[in-house]
This record gives sequence, structure tokens and C-alpha cells, in this order.
Amino acid sequence: MLSILIVNWNTCELLDACLRSIEQAGAAESEIIVVDNASTDGSAKMVRENHPSVQLIASPTNTGYAKGNNLAFEQATGELLLTLNPDTELNDQTLPIAVSALRRFPRCGCVSVRLVGTDGKTQRSVRGFPSFLGILGDLLRLRFGAFDAYRLSRFDYSFEQEAPQPMGTFLLFDRQALDEVGDSRKPFDEGFPIFFNEVDLLKRLADRGWHCRYVPSASVIHHGGESTKLVRESMIWESHRSLVRYLRKHSGVAGRLGLNLLLPAIYMAAFIRAKGYHGGFRA
Repeated sequence: MLSILIVNWNTCELLDACLRSIEQAGAAESEIIVVDNASTDGSAKMVRENHPSVQLIASPTNTGYAKGNNLAFEQATGELLLTLNPDTELNDQTLPIAVSALRRFPRCGCVSVRLVGTDGKTQRSVRGFPSFLGILGDLLRLRFGAFDAYRLSRFDYSFEQEAPQPMGTFLLFDRQALDEVGDSRKPFDEGFPIFFNEVDLLKRLADRGWHCRYVPSASVIHHGGESTKLVRESMIWESHRSLVRYLRKHSGVAGRLGLNLLLPAIYMAAFIRAKGYHGGFRA
């Protein structure tokens, strides 16, 4: 069975369209679980009224993305588990192609698909795992060699291939892989409440020999960041803080020394982008 897991916060109309697209794509036999993070726009009421077959977990507080997903994973019974953002719409072939790819390749623990904007253009959605040189290159806008290892500016989105860490918009996981790197009922590290939780999970999978495959023949329409746009400044700071936590968690001694050199630049970038300081998600 396939379990489709969606964490929602104040994207009622987009969530409704997303769920309708799943139903129209012939995924009626799939298990669909929506975690609503205390939305104030009627999202939970809409799910109850318009999609009664969907399992709804209405959280009384905004738990964040990682914990919200973990709540859904705890209830999921499928051997295949899809984390899907509510600002997406599937087409008829998205799920069959993605499932086929996951089963076709040995040690494939995750599949991502092409993200297409409302303008019809393919969105850049794949990056490398963060590293000292990769982040330094990103800060300095260097697009060559090891300095491009994070941004992956030359990634070919028309070609099916392994992909280090695609965006968490659509990630189809194999439960066996998740169990090998932790607990498939709680796979996300909640120390990354909004950002880098999927990067951390994909890194743990990669370290155990499970790769992620990018499959462009399957696609979803992606409206893009509709929840985080509502609180842009706090999300900028949360993103940068989570990047620092990721580097501390996954870097060796040399990497952590390099991180100390990058810290001022990382936080200065957050200050400039957010036009000031913000406490982030927990503030």
C-alpha cells in the first residue's frame, strides 16, 4: 500500500486542489493522511467536509514540518510512503511512474519527480549535501568544481539520474530504507522543525548506501512555498539556523572548524535577506 502524507498550514484552497488531484489520479486505494498544523483558514473543516475518506490529524498547535510529518508516519501503514506538500497537484501518471522507479532500482530508498511551476517551467529542485566548500561557493556565487557542490547549477533536469537531496515537495520513500536508518514511524529529526529535515534524512540514507533517484518523466505542478511566504522573515532565519545545525551534525572535525569560519557570513546573509533579526520558528 501507498501512504500519502501531507502537512498543511493555512493553505486551504491549495490543499483542496491537491487532494482532488490525488483522487482524480486514481489513488483512491492509497491511504491519505493530512496533518493540519492549527490552521486558521478553515483547512481542517474543508478536509472533513470535502474529503471524508482522508485521515485528518488536527493538531492544536503548529508543530512544524518535521514533527507534523512524524505524526503522519506514526499512523501510516503503507510500505511506500510519500511526503507531499499541499501546494502541489498530481497528474494521472505521477504516482505509477514514481512507484515503478522506486521498485526498479536496488538500494533506491527515495524517488523525487520534476517540479513544474504554474508558468509551465521546470523548477530547480535538486542540490548537493551541504559542505564547507559548497556553502562557501554558494555565498560567493561561485559555480564551478567543489564550490558548486551544493547549488548543483549544472544539474540536468531532463535526465533521469541519482540526486543527492531534492526538495521535500515530493519524496517517495521505501519503509525498509527508513527502518535501516532509524524508525520509519518517526523518521524526521525534529531538531530541524521546518528546513533541512529532509536533507538530514536523505544524508542518513545516503550514508547507509540508499540513494535517491530523480525521475523527470513524472511531474507535479508546484505553486511553491505558500505557507512559508506567510512568515517570510522568520523562515529566512530558521533556514539559516537549520543549515548551521545540519553542518554541525554531519561534519567531521575539519568541517566543524570550517563552519566556525562561515558562521558570520551565514548569519549576515540571514540578516540582510530578512532585513533584520528574527527569532525564527519558535519565536
